[in-house]
Amino acid sequence: MTQVLRVAILGAESSGKSTLAAALAAHFGTVWVPEYLREFVDTSGRVPQESDQFSIAQTQMAREDAAARQASRFLFCDTTPLMTAIYSRWYWNRVDAQLSLLEQRHAYAYTLVTAPDGPWEADGLQRESEAVRQTIHEQVVQMLDERGIGYSLVTGTLEERMVQATRLLTAYR
Repeated sequence: MTQVLRVAILGAESSGKSTLAAALAAHFGTVWVPEYLREFVDTSGRVPQESDQFSIAQTQMAREDAAARQASRFLFCDTTPLMTAIYSRWYWNRVDAQLSLLEQRHAYAYTLVTAPDGPWEADGLQRESEAVRQTIHEQVVQMLDERGIGYSLVTGTLEERMVQATRLLTAYR
């Protein structure tokens, strides 16, 4: 059995993470893990509070682990606890201890960052503004750089991002 390589897809709100994750999974004939936060907001009818952050990240990881059992070659992960922690820092100026431990475990074979270069779209309760999107993008890149986590920035249309990502992932062994 071939080891499944987990690919983190990180980026700010409305930067195309979900669209790219689904397209890559279809292209490589595997599965992807949707962002649990979106489901949380839809089912609870509210944005998360600080006390929800660890549970959201923990659920995301549990779903990722479950999906890994059905994946072949790659598992595309639409967000990671690192993004949850970045948003915790943005909204509450801190990260609780449990979430901090989860965010430190960035164990992905590859990390893609979606550029905020498409139109910003409102999404009910979940998205704030184009200005916040840009700030969060900068924080994602800064955090990855500070931690020495290699990543590739994917830009442009979905088709252009697919060309960039498939080239990178096909070359990755």
